[in-house]
Amino acid sequence: MSAPVPLPAATGVAPASARAELGELVRLAGPLVVANLLQMAVYAVDVVFVARLGEVELAAATLGVYVYSVVMWALVGMTGAAAPLIAAELGARANAVREVRRSFRMALWLTVIAAAPFLLLLANGEALLLLAGQDARVAKRADAFMDILLWAMIPAVAASVMRTAAAALGRPAYAMAVNVMALLVAVGANWLLVFGNLGFPRLGLEGSALASVLTTVAMLFAYAAILLLDRRLRRFRLFGRWWRAEWARLREIVKLGVPIALTLTFEGALFGGAGFLMGLIGVMEVAAHAVALNIAAIAFQVPFGIAQAATIRVGLGYGAGDRVWIARAGWVALGVTVGFMALTAAALLLFPRLFVSAYVDAGAAGNARLVALSVQLLLVAAMFQLFDGGQVVAAAVLRGLQDTRVPMIVALFGYWVAGFGTAVLLGFQAGWGGTGIWWGLAMGVAVVYGLLLWRWAARERLGLLPA
Repeated sequence: MSAPVPLPAATGVAPASARAELGELVRLAGPLVVANLLQMAVYAVDVVFVARLGEVELAAATLGVYVYSVVMWALVGMTGAAAPLIAAELGARANAVREVRRSFRMALWLTVIAAAPFLLLLANGEALLLLAGQDARVAKRADAFMDILLWAMIPAVAASVMRTAAAALGRPAYAMAVNVMALLVAVGANWLLVFGNLGFPRLGLEGSALASVLTTVAMLFAYAAILLLDRRLRRFRLFGRWWRAEWARLREIVKLGVPIALTLTFEGALFGGAGFLMGLIGVMEVAAHAVALNIAAIAFQVPFGIAQAATIRVGLGYGAGDRVWIARAGWVALGVTVGFMALTAAALLLFPRLFVSAYVDAGAAGNARLVALSVQLLLVAAMFQLFDGGQVVAAAVLRGLQDTRVPMIVALFGYWVAGFGTAVLLGFQAGWGGTGIWWGLAMGVAVVYGLLLWRWAARERLGLLPA
């Protein structure tokens, strides 16, 4: 791997033009986008191996991963509040070693503190799934799966904190390298443990869960080694005095992080709820929903990476007290996102069948209904591509201003009043079926994007800028 490029902005100097800001954004976001796509590949590996074990095992893994992911992403969002704090500290003073270390240390503390009660929840997965009306056989197997997978929770969230710190300190390319390693570990561990190759025990579904634990632990150790050995990063001595409490800083992270966690939960639950609504219509609708959502999720990794970078870029300007830098960083990130998502929307409109054929045999007569419905959903997905990418970056630039509480309220209203309400109305009352449910998703992200974009544009009038 080539040597990571330091961020000039980490010196506290704002880019002189929008073009220079674009260069800094691309240098920071590029590796994060690739890392996100590689992380999706890691998730896909588990599905590929478990799918060969049978439909009960696949259903158990799917439900188990869904419950685990909802909790994990909420915790990642909460501890991710360290990102705007670290960026603001670096923007105010390039050598803010002590302040950066405090934020990093308390984010790791919060990882352990906040995860503990959720680990108990995952340990009772069978009761949780039975309460949700799931098949008893699937619930029992999912419980065994989650009993092992829960041990990946703390390493996964802690690794995310370390990745955020490395990116904010000018080393985003490490995220890409670590995820390449994680992909190799995931493939190897699944191959050895699920089917018992090379003399290893054949553990089946439990082997896949254990492979996930080994993958996240490997990522954790890789990031720890990077933070300790990299010349630029080790001068911050991020693991120094790890036992020392900084309660004021912990409260800051919690204050910013809880709304972020809830925002991510509201959004994830909307798409999970849409899957539940699809299930009320039919099995074919669930399958088409899964295909179309997976395709949209791949495209979403680009704005998601831009959003991660945008929080840091705006946070640097916020810490420096530079309103021009703040505006430039935010608008450049939003402009790049809308431009890219316009291209993906056009591709989905023009070639929907081509994308679907990557998942199912579009020429098989038995798949005709599935392909037709998936194509219909992708045409709707093309409409909300712009809004979905825009809303995640709009939330990110506001996060850079340490504004998270109102965006949380916007997410609750947009996703669950406008979005889910429209999905129920069009899907069932109007009789549009699965297509109507997806128009509800489009409505939800469009409302959130519109309100967050207005808040960003009105940031000075709303008192969101530094004095």
